[in-house]
Parts: sequence; C-alpha cells; structure tokens
Amino acid sequence: MRVLIIEDEDLAVWGLISKLQRLEPAVEILATLDTVQTAVAWFRENPAPDLAFFDIQLADGLSFEIFEQVTVPCPIIFTTAYDAYALRAFKVNSVDYLLKPVAQDELSQALSKLRHLRGPAALDAGTLQQMMQMLKPKEFKNRFMVRVGDHLTAIDAADVDFFFGENKIVWLRHANGRKYPVDYTLEQLDGMLDPERFFRVNRQYIASIGVIRDVVAYSNSRLKVNLKDPMNEDPVLISREKVEAFKTWLGK
Repeated sequence: MRVLIIEDEDLAVWGLISKLQRLEPAVEILATLDTVQTAVAWFRENPAPDLAFFDIQLADGLSFEIFEQVTVPCPIIFTTAYDAYALRAFKVNSVDYLLKPVAQDELSQALSKLRHLRGPAALDAGTLQQMMQMLKPKEFKNRFMVRVGDHLTAIDAADVDFFFGENKIVWLRHANGRKYPVDYTLEQLDGMLDPERFFRVNRQYIASIGVIRDVVAYSNSRLKVNLKDPMNEDPVLISREKVEAFKTWLGK
C-alpha cells in the first residue's frame, strides 16, 4: 500500500507511520507534507497514492483548500482533533475520519473499510462545501447599536450583563446599570450570541456568565439564579428541562 501523509505535527506523523507499519508491514510512505501548497504541488507532479491521510488544519490553512486547486484521485482518511459529532458529514462518498490521537483499532477499521472500496473516493463540490462550512468558526455578534436620545451608540457584547423581555420590548442591560431597547427578539439574540458567554436561562432572560452571583436549588427540581443586579429583585428561575444544560454551561 502506497500512502501519502499530509500532517503538520511531527509527533502525529511518526505515530501514524508506526501504527500503519504494525497493521500493514508492506506499507510504503511516499511522502509526508505539512502545508496546502506542498500538497497541491505533490499531486500535480506525482501519480496518485493508494491512500492519503489529510490532517484538517495545516500550517497554511485547511486541507480542504487542496481540493479547490487540484484533483485528488485517491481514497482519503481525514485526521482531526474536531469532535466526531460535528463531523458526522465526513462519512460520505467513501471519506472517513479519525480523531486525534489516532487509536490503532480505529485505524484498522478505517483501513478495512477502504479495502472494500471500488475505485477512488471523490469529493464532490457539495460535500466539500459542507465540510468547509462546518469547520468555519461561527461568528457571533460583538456589538449592538442602541439609541440614546437622538444619538446612536455601540455597546460591546462583553459589556452586556443580560437581555430581558418586558412589556413586549427586549432590553439590553449594560454593566453600568442602564438599560436600552434593542431591535431583536430573545429568540434572535439566542442565535447571535456567543454560547460560551451567554445562556438563555428562561423565556424572559438571556444572562451573561459574569452577571451570575450564585445559583440555589428551588422547588420542583428547578434552580434560582441570583444576578449581580441590585435593581432586579425578582428571582430568575431555570426550568427543569434547562437545568442540566445550564449546569454544563456554568461549569465550562
């Protein structure tokens, strides 16, 4: 088996080679490459290998960029540190993936799968685009425009304690204690805000991690959140169905 390895971490390269040699003693490592550009040049100048291993994140970009510049006429196994759930779309069109550090039993299963392939695995444009979209970091809203009298001013999301709904208006509560109406629903905000910083605690509140003073047990398996907000004496309750997700978020 003639194998090409595209990986920018030396330890990962030698670990993969060692496991391959144990599973396939006759394996021939054609080359080890660490950038998109060297990989593109290699495919242009050499016949196709029997198998290629592609690390997703290379020194000069994502390995998917290779497919945009050159035809890759061979089966591919991606190696990646990304979570398997996020990469469920990779198991299509004879493409497989392994999570790093690569386990020998999983490598063995991937090689077994590739032995049953008929012809090279081709990445179609739709699959490639789907993969790239999944791996792009999601951009979250960093600033909000609010009206102060006749003026508009920008408020950084980092300076927001929480958003809340009141009398059919959604308000932004600034860390300075002032509140401003915003032109979004809480549902819209829930999809815009960084989930590492903000959590939709209930139907009326989206709170930032920094504004939570403490959490206490409440009736019917619910939780009560006390905010660092002397102006807000009403309890902020978390429903039973959100309790576990809230605990996970709070403990990150």
